[in-house]
Amino acid sequence: MTEAPHHAFSEQQLPPWRRAVLKVGSSLLAADGGGLSPRHAQHLARFVSAAIAGGRELVLVSSGAVAAGRAIVHRDAAAGAPISERQALAALGQAQLMGFWQSFFERPVAQVLLTHDDLRNRRRYLNAKATLGALLRQRALPIVNENDTVSVDELKLGDNDTLAAIVAALVDAEVLFIATDIDGLYDADPRTRRDARPVEVVSRLGADMLSMAGGAGSAVGTGGMVTKLEAAQRAAAAGIATVLFNGTREDVIEGLARDRLRGTRVHAARSRVAARKHWLGNAPAERGGILIDDGAADALVEKGASLLPGGILAVRGDFRRGDMVEVLRRDGDREARVARGVVQYSADDMRRILRRHSREIDAILGYNYGENVIHRDDMALI
Repeated sequence: MTEAPHHAFSEQQLPPWRRAVLKVGSSLLAADGGGLSPRHAQHLARFVSAAIAGGRELVLVSSGAVAAGRAIVHRDAAAGAPISERQALAALGQAQLMGFWQSFFERPVAQVLLTHDDLRNRRRYLNAKATLGALLRQRALPIVNENDTVSVDELKLGDNDTLAAIVAALVDAEVLFIATDIDGLYDADPRTRRDARPVEVVSRLGADMLSMAGGAGSAVGTGGMVTKLEAAQRAAAAGIATVLFNGTREDVIEGLARDRLRGTRVHAARSRVAARKHWLGNAPAERGGILIDDGAADALVEKGASLLPGGILAVRGDFRRGDMVEVLRRDGDREARVARGVVQYSADDMRRILRRHSREIDAILGYNYGENVIHRDDMALI
């Protein structure tokens, strides 16, 4: 192997952000001989604390449960061992991982375990979104990880990079921070090519960029630069910028706290609003719809309001919470589309609460998912 390249990343401005997701992999957390090491985590934790103190919000996607589990039983899952052995290590290590991160913060940390099934199912997706939103409002630090103890397909190369991109879209983040163990993206492998040059800005992630990335750089972590770029590609499509930086360098992490980056910035393909509105405007809707009165229609169109149950005249079809539904109003002897959006309540629930005040929802249903039938952020006007 040749020497490390002389070409260094220059400093650039971070994109503006109020809410972000920070992904930290096992290679930055694992201690020599097993377990978890604070060596790099303490600097990353200081960045998180500084961001929150400055009025920002952060969600942490952290690997490391399996590495923590190894230290407890003092062994790794042998090659060819059943997947249940690796799942057992994850189960053993989860509590250790949460305690490890809690030791760096005065504010509470909250464990959120997800699988891809949770994020593919629209209703469970909405529940996860609501939970993470509530935790952020309570000034807690959500720590998201895959539920490795019950998932099989998710225990594969680079999955937490993908998970981080999905979570970034889930919480409407502006930036996805991915901490890695090299300085960023290079046009060749910097570990073997002395002439490798840094790629500081990526405007569009295509096949040529993905081909620059190598394999996994650590025997501990499961993802390499390819999976990080694939995650950045997913985030970009959702209107989220991605930042790749060296999580082993204290000076680089301190720079992030000042909104300065030495690493690779991947631009969003379009604004978050445009990406969200595009999806809302084009996702297939369920049959039926919600017929609303003129007052509610005017509030949606003129004021950008959310749809409340009091404005609903009738409910058509049989849809479920999380489905895309058309919103209609009477126009003479016909019905015209006003908007479309993701409903917080099923058709059956809406029939019980239509024309009622939002404060009555709990008494009528015995539960509530909020005062809005469709929130304005989950709605596109026609």
